[in-house]
Amino acid sequence: MSLDAGWRADLDAVDAVLIDDYQSGFPVEARPFERVAEEIAAETGVDVDGDEVLERVRDLHERGVFRRFGAVLNPPVIGSSTLAAVRAPEERFDEIAEVINGYRQVNHNYRRDHEWNQWFVVTAGSREKRDAILAEIEERTGCAVLNLPMLTDYYIDLEFPVVNGDRFARESLERTDVSATRISEDARGDLTRLEADLLVAIQDGFPLSATPYADVASEIGADLDDVLAAVERLLADGCIKRIGCVVNHVVTGFTNNCMVVWDVPEDELDARGEAVGSLPYVTLCYHRPRRPEQGWEYDLFTMIHGREAEAVDAKIDELAAEYLPFEHERLYSTETLKQTGARYDELVADESTD
Repeated sequence: MSLDAGWRADLDAVDAVLIDDYQSGFPVEARPFERVAEEIAAETGVDVDGDEVLERVRDLHERGVFRRFGAVLNPPVIGSSTLAAVRAPEERFDEIAEVINGYRQVNHNYRRDHEWNQWFVVTAGSREKRDAILAEIEERTGCAVLNLPMLTDYYIDLEFPVVNGDRFARESLERTDVSATRISEDARGDLTRLEADLLVAIQDGFPLSATPYADVASEIGADLDDVLAAVERLLADGCIKRIGCVVNHVVTGFTNNCMVVWDVPEDELDARGEAVGSLPYVTLCYHRPRRPEQGWEYDLFTMIHGREAEAVDAKIDELAAEYLPFEHERLYSTETLKQTGARYDELVADESTD
């Protein structure tokens, strides 16, 4: 197997544990790196302290292994989010991408190998604002927009070990836990002022310091204990999905990803979605609406990430043969047009200031 080992240069057992074991579950306490150092020392037998662990995280961030350190937030719980697509004529592709990417509410945009060739995510403070942006994109580009809000989340998590020889995500794991979670298009989050200020402060990550929560508390003029309690509440409510070191999967070799869309009978959606979502190699699994008036007949979406295109294709073949014996299409991502976090100053704002 050919793997780009450049990012692995000089990694030791402590780095490996940091990368693979602390993508989530980072301690919510005043000096979290000290706790992490104790846990790593117990696991590896290497004597490290909090300052050294912090320096290692900084180094891995500078090397691009970590995209950032902090919270992975959950836009559909806080605001109103949708996956959308357009059929951009090739001669106008870049022009249309520029229009779409110009909206701060657009946080992802990818070229995919399909008739619907530009796929983007819009996350706004309300359903009305979200839909107004889609209408404006239609008007400005002259392209019909396929609007596919998430209706049920079966499994969504890009947390998986990377310090390994896995050909696809979680090859070394047996299963993952799933549940069918309905998503409201009218979510508003019901955030307190403190929670709203906190989300805005941490949307781009936590400070890489020995006291990240205290630094955030100082930034928003709050008490440390109140911030720690708010973080715990937001984790429990699902507004924060996880806290840890966010790995850059492209840098670590997972450069092949495919979104597969399936035509699943409605009465089988939950059973099929939960069964497929529990498969470790499925990194995303969710239900979105059909749009037959636009020629879109698919309602279940899955995503598989891998280091090798052949391995990803083989797992899709397995899905089709053993779990989802339905019509489907494979939409490979061929270019990243925009990739940022959702802007939470937009999500938590009063609608009057949107």
